[in-house]
Amino acid sequence: MASVKPPPAPNQYRGPMIVIGVLFFIFGFVTWLNGPLITFVKLAFDLDDVNAFLIPMVFYLSYLFLSIPSSWVLRYTGMKKGMAAGLFVMAIGALVFGEFATIRIYPGALAGLFVIGAGLSLLQTAANPYISILGPIDSAAQRIAVMGICNKLAGMLAPVVIGALVLSGIDTLDQQVQAAPTPEAREALLTAFASKIHAPYLVMAALLALLAVWVVRSPLPEVSAKSSNGGGDAVDDTPSLARTPHLWLGVLCLFLYVGVEVMAGDAIGTYGHGFDLPLDETKFFTSFTLAAMLAGYLGGLVMIPRVVSQERYLALSAILGVVLTVAAYATHGYASVACVAALGFANAMMWPAIFPLGIRGLGRHTEIGSALMIMGIAGGAVIPQLFVQLKQHYPFQAVFLCLMAPAYLYILYFALHGHRVGRKAAATAPSLA
Repeated sequence: MASVKPPPAPNQYRGPMIVIGVLFFIFGFVTWLNGPLITFVKLAFDLDDVNAFLIPMVFYLSYLFLSIPSSWVLRYTGMKKGMAAGLFVMAIGALVFGEFATIRIYPGALAGLFVIGAGLSLLQTAANPYISILGPIDSAAQRIAVMGICNKLAGMLAPVVIGALVLSGIDTLDQQVQAAPTPEAREALLTAFASKIHAPYLVMAALLALLAVWVVRSPLPEVSAKSSNGGGDAVDDTPSLARTPHLWLGVLCLFLYVGVEVMAGDAIGTYGHGFDLPLDETKFFTSFTLAAMLAGYLGGLVMIPRVVSQERYLALSAILGVVLTVAAYATHGYASVACVAALGFANAMMWPAIFPLGIRGLGRHTEIGSALMIMGIAGGAVIPQLFVQLKQHYPFQAVFLCLMAPAYLYILYFALHGHRVGRKAAATAPSLA
């Protein structure tokens, strides 16, 4: 078991936050590559929308399967070495994806994405509770907002980089593929296009491995979840997580939140293409959503907790989400896409608020509670896949509305009431351990 030091004093937060900020930058860059990758695989592998959306589905399902094992790993490695291990796993996944995508073997490419997601699962299971309990839990949303700025800056950069290196001239290439005189000529065009993904992912793998070494050698201290996340309403004496209903409500909330975030980010290109907007434009739409999220993080950083609590900000964000979803349904073309991109602003402070509210007061259960919360990221696999399945049979804007509005309404419920359910009762429950 890794030795644990007390959490750093407030004036010592800066160093650890820089390290964790770099890790959140990595989260953002790798995660928000999925949007442009959908466009990439749809052409490179000649796929329909349903099969192209296996990209986010496989990526986010890795969190469902591997978050609990990640919590077991962290019990033995500690958070610091666990984060480094996650980076190494991601490096392996990047190599696998790059190799199989280059030779156009789709199951192999999906396997590589699953491995990347596995590494991210370990990394996030450590990093999110770490930044939450590094200081007072009531101001955790503010610290996560700083991390979110790093995340979304990377997310804005990812589509631009992949667009410039891999997707440049994709409309012209699509026309050339359609007009290819022979199947051999068509395959040659697609193979040449697919090979453009190899070098970026090779470089990414090398950088991830180097970052893993840097994290191990960094002055990042271990922190104790049990001592840092107890307090007045701690539930260290609860015999099981069954007595922490606010955690389970938080898992569902995070599931729905990640679903709507991926819809607004990764699926926005497909949404825009539903209006017959050109691929050379839709490939950049994810960056617009991420820019809106960055603005939302900056607002949250300034206002929480000085002006408004993280619970109240979450409620206001959910209401804005409902309004923008209805506006997207009521408009058309670029105006509708702009409403979807603006959802990034509404979504920005949801993770920073939901995560600490879900694990609040879990004490010795923080690691497993965090793993359960991370499992909620699987919403990014389910909700977008429902969208592409249903839009084959119903108008895509109506499907978007019917999936997004109920999700935001539940997030509103969690912000107003759900995060408090059972917490006081759990805190006073006698220990049966």
